[in-house]
Amino acid sequence: MDLKYVKSLLKLFDESTATEITIDEEGGKIKLSKKADKSRVDQQYYVPQQYNSAPAAAPVQTVNNVNNEETSSTKDENAGLHEVTSPIVGTFYKTPSPDSDPFVKVGDRVEVGQTLCIVEAMKVMNEIESDASGIIEKIVVDNAQPVEYNQVLFLIKAE
Repeated sequence: MDLKYVKSLLKLFDESTATEITIDEEGGKIKLSKKADKSRVDQQYYVPQQYNSAPAAAPVQTVNNVNNEETSSTKDENAGLHEVTSPIVGTFYKTPSPDSDPFVKVGDRVEVGQTLCIVEAMKVMNEIESDASGIIEKIVVDNAQPVEYNQVLFLIKAE
């Protein structure tokens, strides 16, 4: 990894809505994370050890403005529902192609292993399958929305 590559990653990450990404390559490991908040974000940048003598690629900035009441009320609403989360960072798609019907809709019954959506990462279409049987109660993200690792995509009332 060269410094130009690291700087381009930082710029893309700053401009994205993703809150965490880890890249592990032969030349080192980069972990970028920031806390999602509408006004500000927490950002942490890790620069591989081989670049420690170079100037810092970006400042470390910490701002904590998380609304705990909103978080706890969301958790209460989701109590008893199974969460299907994204295993990767990418772009969420409800349909296999732009002209197609969605894989699932709210109210649909799903089985374990049934495809629920696609998360595109680096031009690779990854089918996300249900890990529980039940009824789709809520689709948490909108079509073509960026998603992050472990972000809730679907809420299923398990049977």
